[in-house]
This record gives sequence, C-alpha cells and structure tokens, in this order.
Amino acid sequence: MPHRPHLPDLPLAPPLPDEVPEPIRSRAAIGGHPLHPMLIHFPVAALIGLVAVDAGWWLTADPFWARAGLWLAGVGAGGGWLASAMGLVDLLSVRRIREKITAWCHALIAVMMLSAASLNWLVRLRAEDGVALAGPWLSLLTAVLIALAGYLGGRLVYEHAVGVHHKSRPVEAHAPPGAAAAEAEGRSGA
Repeated sequence: MPHRPHLPDLPLAPPLPDEVPEPIRSRAAIGGHPLHPMLIHFPVAALIGLVAVDAGWWLTADPFWARAGLWLAGVGAGGGWLASAMGLVDLLSVRRIREKITAWCHALIAVMMLSAASLNWLVRLRAEDGVALAGPWLSLLTAVLIALAGYLGGRLVYEHAVGVHHKSRPVEAHAPPGAAAAEAEGRSGA
C-alpha cells in the first residue's frame, strides 16, 4: 500500500466571524421560534413539486397530473400567503429588520412569487382539463422566484442574524425565572 502524506485537519465549517451580529428577534414567534421559517417549507415544497407534476402532465396528458397540480398550486399559494403574513409581521414591527434592504427585496420578490402562484392556481381552477397552457410556465416562474426569495431569506438569517440565537451572544427572554441560576449551579456542582 503506498504511503499517503498526512493532510492537516481542516474544520468542517468556516469559523464564525470575529464579530457576530447581534441577533434580531422575531415578533411573530412561539417560544422564541420564528413562525415564518417554520411555515414556509410546505408551500415551497408544493410549488417546487408542481414543476415536476407539470412535467408529468406534459409528457403523459394523464388527468391525474392535472388534479395533483391543482392541489399543489392551491396548497402552495394558500400556505405561502399564510407564511408570508408571519414574515410581514416581523418586517413591519421590528425596526432593525425594516432597516435592511435585503428584507425589503426578500418581501418584494416573495409577493411577486405568491402572485404568480395564486394566478397559477386560479388558471388551473378554471381550466377545462385542469391545466391551462400558462400553468407550467407560471410554475417555472414561481420556482425561479422561490430560489431568489430563498437566497435573500438565507442572507437575512446568516448575514444579519434575523431570528437567530448565537451561543456566543445569547438572546434574553423565554427562559423560566431561575433557569439561569439553576444552570449555573448545575455547572459548578458537576
């Protein structure tokens, strides 16, 4: 077996910057957990899945794909509006979020995406065969807008610490009274 040179141990993730941004708490949260990121997963999955369902319909013309597309478009649009309402609460009620141009761009693209998704659902609802010619194109447009909104949402979380709790800079609140003292006592007694 040939000799392999020893490679240095590299960290699995890049180190945190020297100055971690101060976390920005969400006002639309339960137990300190922001609602917007919790609610957005199902509508995003439905609207991205709609692209594959449209491809299935386009290739087979099977009515199953038309019915599945109608349901995915409805769940995606309805769930997306619900999730975006939680994001809107944060955008309008938290000054530090309102000050970020990234937040406004994220919101604008999300509204454009939800408008396309809602139009897609309405077009499908009124189509004779369940899928209008515009449906698959609206699905692709929606998927592109989801990618852009997701990128900007990721920047809000990872660069601006919106709704994030850093261990190096804890967010106060949501701990029951006396929890800090009990935790400190547990560390010193161990």
